[in-house]
Amino acid sequence: MDGHSLAYRAFFALPAENFSTTTGQPTNAIYGFTSMLANTLRDEAPTHFAVAFDVSRKTWRSEEFADYKANRSTTPDEFRGQVELIGELLDAMRVRRFAVDGFEADDVIATLATRAEAEGFEVSIVTGDRDCFQLVTDRTTVLYPTKGVSELTRYTPEKVRERYGLSPEQYPDFAALRGDPSDNLPGIPGVGEKTAAKWINQFGSFAELVERVAEVKGKAGQNLRDHLPAVRLNRRLTEMVRDVELPVGPADLKREPYDRDTLAVVMDALEFRNPNFRERLFAVDPGAAEEETAPADSVSVDGTVLADGELAPWLERHGTDGPVGLATVDVWKLGRGSISEIALATAEGPAAWFDPAQLGEADERAFAGWIADPSRPKVLHDAKAALRVFAEHGWTIDGIAMDTALAAYLVKPGRRSFALDALSVEHLGRELGPAVTEGGGQLAFGTDEQAEADALMARARTVVDLGAVLKDRLDEVGATDLLHDLELPTSALLARMERAGVAADREWLADMEQRFADAVQQAVADAHTAVGHEFNLGSPKQLQEVLFGELGLPKTKKTKTGYTTDADALAWLAAQTEHELPVLMLRYREQQKLRSTVEGLIKTIAADGRIHTTYNQTVAATGRLSSTDPNLQNIPVRTDEGRAIRRGFRVGEGYEALLTADYSQIELRVMAHLSEDAGLIEAFTSGEDLHDTVASQVFRVGTGEVDPEMRRKIKAMSYGLAYGLSAFGLSQQLAVSAEEARGLMDTYFERFGGVRDYLRRVVEDARATGYTQTIMGRRRYLPDLNSDNRQRREMAERMALNAPIQGTAADIVKVAMLRVDEALRRERLRSRLLLQVHDEIVLEVAPGEREAAEELVRREMAGAVGLDAPLDVSVGFGTDWESAAH
Repeated sequence: MDGHSLAYRAFFALPAENFSTTTGQPTNAIYGFTSMLANTLRDEAPTHFAVAFDVSRKTWRSEEFADYKANRSTTPDEFRGQVELIGELLDAMRVRRFAVDGFEADDVIATLATRAEAEGFEVSIVTGDRDCFQLVTDRTTVLYPTKGVSELTRYTPEKVRERYGLSPEQYPDFAALRGDPSDNLPGIPGVGEKTAAKWINQFGSFAELVERVAEVKGKAGQNLRDHLPAVRLNRRLTEMVRDVELPVGPADLKREPYDRDTLAVVMDALEFRNPNFRERLFAVDPGAAEEETAPADSVSVDGTVLADGELAPWLERHGTDGPVGLATVDVWKLGRGSISEIALATAEGPAAWFDPAQLGEADERAFAGWIADPSRPKVLHDAKAALRVFAEHGWTIDGIAMDTALAAYLVKPGRRSFALDALSVEHLGRELGPAVTEGGGQLAFGTDEQAEADALMARARTVVDLGAVLKDRLDEVGATDLLHDLELPTSALLARMERAGVAADREWLADMEQRFADAVQQAVADAHTAVGHEFNLGSPKQLQEVLFGELGLPKTKKTKTGYTTDADALAWLAAQTEHELPVLMLRYREQQKLRSTVEGLIKTIAADGRIHTTYNQTVAATGRLSSTDPNLQNIPVRTDEGRAIRRGFRVGEGYEALLTADYSQIELRVMAHLSEDAGLIEAFTSGEDLHDTVASQVFRVGTGEVDPEMRRKIKAMSYGLAYGLSAFGLSQQLAVSAEEARGLMDTYFERFGGVRDYLRRVVEDARATGYTQTIMGRRRYLPDLNSDNRQRREMAERMALNAPIQGTAADIVKVAMLRVDEALRRERLRSRLLLQVHDEIVLEVAPGEREAAEELVRREMAGAVGLDAPLDVSVGFGTDWESAAH
């Protein structure tokens, strides 16, 4: 494989915005290359394999012709960093890679192909460079990408002749005459591919054509004679070198089993989003067949399919000693769940499978008692889902000793996926096998009932084994208490909140959706009027033609498909020009997004009239909660439209009001505490307006002299520091020059030196240890702090500034939720927690409990942790979410 050629093609074929890690490292070239790699290994099934890369543009060709490839733009930094990571991935796959100083990847490929064919191999070359067509023979095939990175065309001698009318041996002669703009090799004026092919066929070869050049008639012939020195040079440069000195030969390139542990670590670091990606790559591991039968890589389960009357005795024998792994097949319907299968497994080996619908009274009573017994330790993967669905059956789960998803998250919070299959490969060195797949909130199995039972019991056994490994890993990273004291209790609370849901006013939301739909149509009509004709506002290509072609507006940032028309670009155009189209486009997109948000809310209203969102504890590396189905964080907080949408969330039947509560300026209070800056702490404890107080100190004026612009700048400055904002980012936010933003930052630090010292210290400490840490011990690992890639390093530095503050704030909110919930139950109040969105919690207050609920919430939230800048709690009441705002 031609590594550089294919990776570069993938880089431009896949949009970078869809492929990047949380540290900002682009992965589009890696993903595209690896996808092509997996497909090729699957389809071609080679016994021997290698990948060749270019070292630099300085080769024997550039020494002979200084302008060789001189027309090419500088290799993007975003691509260069990815080549190194592709190398790490190939090393983990134990694939030999070549890069030879002074030569191109083509020369290495030509050398290997020539030697391999001589040694009796059948050879396939995967490359995006057509010069490799010269290597095609009856035993050597070129696989050439013809559609992005997904389709390969097979070039045999017949295919080369079909396309060019020439033999592969004649291809370099033809290429020399045609020239190659991509390599900056000049062509002959007036001579295209047809003429070049005709000459080679007429004279048989380039050498014969040169020998008889006088016989070539017409203006084209004269042009050939005039440019003969350049064409001769083309011919030398186009010919591939077939005798590059290499450390090994084709016979040494036999494929070897992957280093699976290392490969899993590399893939985790790359954070690929596609859950099938790992499976595709591991499916073509040469060692996979051996590992399926190896004892260390298989799941040993002594399993039994239990009939009625057999579960209670099994629990008596096996469910009373060590931890028991539990796995289920769950079927979800709009917030309601049912269980169709349950498997249990012990660390020693015995496992059981049963259908809960077939349980007799004695077995069900025994299982309900066992699952609720806190003295019987259970290990689950994603315990919250089980807690929620078991509750639908009237079963309470207690005694959860380990949640392998949460534990893996605390050990390595930057992972994209915490699927059991992937964790099993990484930590246990074994796969669950093709019988188990995840998707749509359920497990899908084949039609063989015994195979289904075996697969689920293997999953339960994997859960208990994985739990033992992760227990040690949690101890190593100091996160054991964080799991048991914070994350597991939060998981149980979230399960109850998900089941409760929040009442929704369907008619109000339907009216909002229609209003937004009307606004979308009006924006479309206004845009058509502004331009003078109809066009598709949702088509980037048509929008580019209108903005930059018809209207001649200033060009924005250049992209592969033209000029960007994203929100920032449209806002810039609106500021730079007086044309109304950019403003109308922004309005169109905003209203379209709002309509989509409301439409999504309506679809998730369950039969009970309530919306049951699903909370995620393992998505944000900082520890913040997120939600899906619907994503409540998509509802704007500070706009009139967002507030109107929130009016659709109502107090439910049997309750009196909604109570909202959140912390005032929690990130800034955390920053003051962590930095120990006396001035900033004093600003919080003075009782005066924080931003006015800070602005007066920074700008050296009295608090009464702080004008709105000063306050705006300081507010952006303070929050920007808490979010790791750079001087450039601050300048963009305030619409001022980078110099002015830097000056504001310097002035701020002169007054609040403790903040400056803390921000500097946290990056230095993280660079030394590899991670940041919240006040509760939550770690965020940032290996890119020591990266040679400037882009990755600077992104990691911003995360190092942000993670302790954001992570501590997230931990405080979770502690507050747990304290409030515990106090509500301790004081026997019917009021209950419903939602957690951003830093806000929402309760449903029972009749007659308003004063008690408010006093309880203020007390428990304020006492969540002790900070030098004390926590301040705001509370509001109302019959809907918006009217309860404070």
